[in-house]
Amino acid sequence: MLLISLLSAAIGLVAGIVAFVLYKLIGLFTNLFFFHRWSANFVSAQHNHLGWMVIVTPVIGGLIVGVMAKYGTSKIKGHGIPEAMEAVLFNRSRIAPRVAILKPISAAIAIGTGGPFGAEGPIIQTGGAIGSLVGQAFHTTAVERKVLLACGAAAGMSATFNTPIAGVILAIELLLFEFKSRSFIPLVIASTLATAVHMQLLGVGPMFQVNPMDFSIPRGLPFYLVLGLICGLAAVGFSKVLYWVEDQFEKLPFDQVWWPAIGALGLGIIGFFVPRVLGVGYDTIGDILNGSLAWKLLLVVMLAKAAALAVSLGSGTSGGLLAPCFMWSAAMGGIFAMVANHFVPGAHLSPAAFALVAMGAVFGAASRATFTFIIFAFEITRDYNSVLPLMLVSVIADGIAMLLMPKSSIMTQKLARRGLHVHQDYEADVLTQTKVTDTMDRELPTVTAGTKVGELAERIARHDPAVARHEALLIVDDSGKLCGIITRGDLLRALDSDPSGAMGVLEAGTSNLIVTHPDELVSEAAAKMLRYDVGRLPVVDRADHGKAVGYLSRSGVMAARLRGFNDEHVREPGWLPRTRPGRS
Repeated sequence: MLLISLLSAAIGLVAGIVAFVLYKLIGLFTNLFFFHRWSANFVSAQHNHLGWMVIVTPVIGGLIVGVMAKYGTSKIKGHGIPEAMEAVLFNRSRIAPRVAILKPISAAIAIGTGGPFGAEGPIIQTGGAIGSLVGQAFHTTAVERKVLLACGAAAGMSATFNTPIAGVILAIELLLFEFKSRSFIPLVIASTLATAVHMQLLGVGPMFQVNPMDFSIPRGLPFYLVLGLICGLAAVGFSKVLYWVEDQFEKLPFDQVWWPAIGALGLGIIGFFVPRVLGVGYDTIGDILNGSLAWKLLLVVMLAKAAALAVSLGSGTSGGLLAPCFMWSAAMGGIFAMVANHFVPGAHLSPAAFALVAMGAVFGAASRATFTFIIFAFEITRDYNSVLPLMLVSVIADGIAMLLMPKSSIMTQKLARRGLHVHQDYEADVLTQTKVTDTMDRELPTVTAGTKVGELAERIARHDPAVARHEALLIVDDSGKLCGIITRGDLLRALDSDPSGAMGVLEAGTSNLIVTHPDELVSEAAAKMLRYDVGRLPVVDRADHGKAVGYLSRSGVMAARLRGFNDEHVREPGWLPRTRPGRS
């Protein structure tokens, strides 16, 4: 724990610096391509004066990214988080060094030439790559590398948006699928230090400076219920559209190196008419959250940004999904409040408040990381009054997404298409909650130490119920103390070497016993079975070490699993009578 925590601290600092460098790179490329000046200050591409050349500029970035993906590494394609998930779940948390170098550069070029992306996905993947490389440099286990990779991803998220809590939860929900001290402590360390770097280099305030909002609690609750339904449908709809667009690019009769440029051409056309879709769009998100845009402009931004994002990201270019989804979903939430105010004049809903809530709910439902984005939307504004509506709308949207997309999310669909299925739920293992005494066989299959191998073989051949149904038998002495164990394999080998069967069972079996105890967890006993490659364990009383009180086999371990299955699926009789027809 000490070593991993120290390494996570270093990863957090490096990821914080890398996030700052990426931020400046995006600013540099935006200035070069849209304003023809050398400056790393972060500016919005929407204020350019390129005229029709704005259509061509994204294509240049698309060509560069296509070449980097073809001749560098294909791992730079996409928004980054699915690639980090794949490394954790299917590649033992190993990420190639070139990903850590090429991903931020390709993302900076794509965004700097007008790509409608955010920096968060690339920096999450880059931070994860840094953590993975540190884990590969030191002598670590696969689990320790996973923790270090998650530390880098959490640090990248925290350093990009100044959201340390959401960064930690994101790593838990999308990368680790566990909540243990061994991972939580390093995650917090890395996230905290990365956020400290952000504060030192970019300031201490929240990501978006917003005016005070009226969240209309409790009078607005019915409207939030409807908004939750809309957000869930929007999350599912956008996920399906994104992958439908990706499918259309797969059908093109061109080499994949041209796909990002083709997608960028579509982006350029959209950006010519709606400049706000170009680039990250943090300024537009801020305008929406401050209620500065009229409903017509909100509608245009919502449709144009969603279309530009689907076309660009579906083409296989490099860029984050989070910020652009925030923009169009926030616009949707603002429009909803304005429409509600029009038809229900007494509602007095705040478009800014509903924009913030929709912003967190849509991406939380789409990514199946609802808790992360409840906290995220709160952290980027730091308005505690937002928590209640965020919770309500987010869980409703998540329920709709689970109903309509039960097996995948916007994060895992790409992996599922490659045959890599991700189980995103995580729960306590029933084996860690069940003791050996609850599942062991109390009828001991024993044979006395004086028994001969031939005699035991004859009893098995006669189907003696005391010995025939067991794969192994416990050997006890005259006083009933456990002294060995003999398996069917031991018996066959003994008969091969001495067909007369005169060998004793203690000599044929083994006296070097691996045992478990009644108060041990089944998970601990199962670990012993795996470690020592045995299929059953004598259960020995701790107080009287030589006394066997039970017998745990593989079927006993599976019985614990069955117990957990029944606890989850078998309904037990309640106090109220059943109301089904024909039953009392």
